Amino acid sequence: MVSTNNLKNGMTLLIDGKLQQVVEWQHHKPGKGGAVVRTKLKEVETGKVTDKTFRAGEDVEQAIVERSTVQFLYREGDDYVLMDAETYEQRHAPAAAIGEAADYLVEGDELQIQDYQGRIVGVELPASKVLEITHTDPGFAGNTATSATKPATLETGKQIQVPLFIEPGEKVKVDTRTGEYLSRA
Repeated sequence: MVSTNNLKNGMTLLIDGKLQQVVEWQHHKPGKGGAVVRTKLKEVETGKVTDKTFRAGEDVEQAIVERSTVQFLYREGDDYVLMDAETYEQRHAPAAAIGEAADYLVEGDELQIQDYQGRIVGVELPASKVLEITHTDPGFAGNTATSATKPATLETGKQIQVPLFIEPGEKVKVDTRTGEYLSRA
């Protein structure tokens, strides 16, 4: 148990049987009545962000989530096979645990996983990643004054919008949080 007075950003709590990560918190003392702690909580498994207000000093259950570095080896059916970087132990992670990170995973990539009671509940990727364009329509001559874009398919199968001058086979830097093209690599 941890007091709401001692909350920190990134702390993981167990509220109503769901893992919630503190995104933001603020201690508030109104002119009348007791102090409260306003929080923004992100549900670890779904990514849904909610606002919740606690009384100051109220105890909430803290969940101990272990983080470790793993290497993505390959896909086996709907599961992702991951190898622990230190022990070389292989684990199967369901697609639901990987979530949208699957759009950016290439065999051999290293990533951070969040483990709660022996089950993978989340994955953290770097903020940006270099991936190869496998398919895109040819660019058009001219039209460089506007920031026109065209659809392109990455080596992982994800579709993004890229500038007209990008051709198949080029490597591009992609923001893994938003899925946007950043630059050529």
